[in-house]
Amino acid sequence: MLCLLALLIRCRLGAPVFFTQQRPGLKGKPFFLYKFRTMTDARNSAGSLLPDAERLTRFGRFLRSTSLDELPELWNVLKGEMSLVGPRPLLMEYLGRYTLEQARRHEVRPGITGWAQVNGRNTLSWEDKFKLDVWYVDHVSISLDIRIIVMTIWKIFKREGINQPGQATAEKFMG
Repeated sequence: MLCLLALLIRCRLGAPVFFTQQRPGLKGKPFFLYKFRTMTDARNSAGSLLPDAERLTRFGRFLRSTSLDELPELWNVLKGEMSLVGPRPLLMEYLGRYTLEQARRHEVRPGITGWAQVNGRNTLSWEDKFKLDVWYVDHVSISLDIRIIVMTIWKIFKREGINQPGQATAEKFMG
């Protein structure tokens, strides 16, 4: 299935098939996150990338709404950089913007899915996401992880909370 998906991405969006980006992991240690790409590399006349909303194709929206773009992160899990469940790994540039409480999200491995994802995903404010991430850190358990995985499967089928209202992608966290 992964090979077929990679072939479809290559045909519809071009190369590279994977989106790779450095993200902070456990204790903020950087690692490279792997996802399937969902956007084109379309540029304006000056050579700058177009806004995300213009580069996100219908096929890319489908990959995101079904979370198929996240499947390569299983490699990160196998490498021990991520867990199936935990706070989503955000951007490296955010590390210096967190309050001490928000930074607690890095006390556990980041996850493919998490408590914030099943309780609103991208429809939540940054403040609410971080509160849910820290709540997860304080309550982490096998039973909670199983509950989150089951809830994630349900959310994928319902396709809820994929984007912030009026946004192709999440707004940047400015602190």
